[in-house]
Amino acid sequence: MIISVSRRCDIPRFSFDWFLEKLDTGYVEITNPFNPRQKRSVSLLPPVPGEPAEEYAEVFAFWTRDPASILEHTERLEGRGYSFFVMTTLNAYPAILEPNVPAPDTVVQTMKMLTGKITAERLIWRYDPLFLSNHTDYGFHRRNFSNLASGLNGAVNRVIVSVYDKYVKTERRLAKLERGEGSGVFKRLPHYLELGPPGHNPGEPLAEPRLLPEVRNLLADMARIAQREGMEMQSCAEEDLSGCGIKNGACIDGEYIAKLLNPQNPARLFAKDPGQRRPRCRCVQSVDIGTYGHCPAGCVYCYARR
Repeated sequence: MIISVSRRCDIPRFSFDWFLEKLDTGYVEITNPFNPRQKRSVSLLPPVPGEPAEEYAEVFAFWTRDPASILEHTERLEGRGYSFFVMTTLNAYPAILEPNVPAPDTVVQTMKMLTGKITAERLIWRYDPLFLSNHTDYGFHRRNFSNLASGLNGAVNRVIVSVYDKYVKTERRLAKLERGEGSGVFKRLPHYLELGPPGHNPGEPLAEPRLLPEVRNLLADMARIAQREGMEMQSCAEEDLSGCGIKNGACIDGEYIAKLLNPQNPARLFAKDPGQRRPRCRCVQSVDIGTYGHCPAGCVYCYARR
């Protein structure tokens, strides 16, 4: 069983003591976010030889903006027989979008130290989401991504990117910023998607919207920068971006996890997760032990905030 820690909140940054307590307990109780009356207990015990692996915590997929607690407790986790990998989101956006995140230079240094303990194979960088605004325009992303990638050269082999998706609650927050209910002048760039080819007849049905050419060009430039710094870029729940030099990937990647668990014979097949919020998501099934709405980071574009 793959345990996601967590898509819904930054447990490694804000609640790692709680997580370690649950490891000592051996299980955690989780609540269905769409049905509060529905609860279940999830085992956090490491796999037992000869027992069905699906009944134990085969691997932890950590999601965080600050892996310092994982760095501190790496030996404790590995000493108890746990396998894990770490996905660290590092965007270095202005404070108007990310009001409570660690300093980028500090995160880069922490990631480098963590690589020294667990290897670059088990540390993944997420530049997510790609968000376009007057503060973070095309030129900003090219400079910003290049600087971060240069700093992380040798620390990671893989970088995951996705483009901002609209959600009702995130759109409300962004609308407040655009009305001036925040610090600084904020304006979103108007379009990410093209709704039809030039000259399209409005009376004809449209194909699925595609990313604008300007966005695809930006992604292609970022892929070239990543390659220059020794990283493979892959997408998260996006359209086919192979033409941009970007692998169509997954954050909780079954093939990657199979190799992590059994490098000599990665034959394990994991089922695709049918419950993810985005139709193009390629993640395999996992159990998320977080809770929506409890992350103090306050990122304006975050879908998990309430």
